[in-house]
Amino acid sequence: MTDTALLIILLIPCLIVAIVFHEVAHGMMAKALGDPTASERGRLTLNPLRHVDPVGTLLVPGVLLLAGAPAFGWAKPVPVNKYRLNNPRFGMMAVAAAGPGINFILAGLGAVLIGVLSIFAGQSILADDNTVGVALTMFLLINIFLGLFNLLPIPPFDGSHIVGGLLPARLRFQWERLQRYGIVLIFAVIGYSWMFGTGWLEVTVLPVLEWAMRFYIGIADAIASPFIRG
Repeated sequence: MTDTALLIILLIPCLIVAIVFHEVAHGMMAKALGDPTASERGRLTLNPLRHVDPVGTLLVPGVLLLAGAPAFGWAKPVPVNKYRLNNPRFGMMAVAAAGPGINFILAGLGAVLIGVLSIFAGQSILADDNTVGVALTMFLLINIFLGLFNLLPIPPFDGSHIVGGLLPARLRFQWERLQRYGIVLIFAVIGYSWMFGTGWLEVTVLPVLEWAMRFYIGIADAIASPFIRG
């Protein structure tokens, strides 16, 4: 098996877990705050097929990859009716934050698992291209990246809903109107970056991603080190 094939095999389940938990977290938070829409429509499930968007999950990433462009896609958004929330302004902020939040929690669980498995292995499983270590490293990277990427204040990302909740009413109304043009804006930014090599992700997300990876690996080391040193 080639290294590329192995990476793909490891990547797919990591992506599925990260994306499905992200979407379900939105719906669970909405339900807790008064809006059961996602539950009523059967979307509070870990079945990945319920979260597949034929265009965003399959068609768009496939076309972009074939064109040699950066892969980008999305799952089927969990339905949220802000007018059913107990406090629509606060509720939408909390619902938006729940998705990235669960990704950071999953990354934390992954770090703990790395530490525990390293204890049983008698050495860090991140050394010597250990397959389990590679898989868990990818799990950390995917969850951290998905959480950070969705916190960008670009409509319709989660970060834009958080920003919208912080704005005064007049500005918030104008900000929310931008949500309908969000996908167009995202593709424009990605397309411009691809064609002109602006590297906006390298400036905005990757420095924080690198810091977060060191933080989570530090958690794993803190768990394992007392047991595997010497």
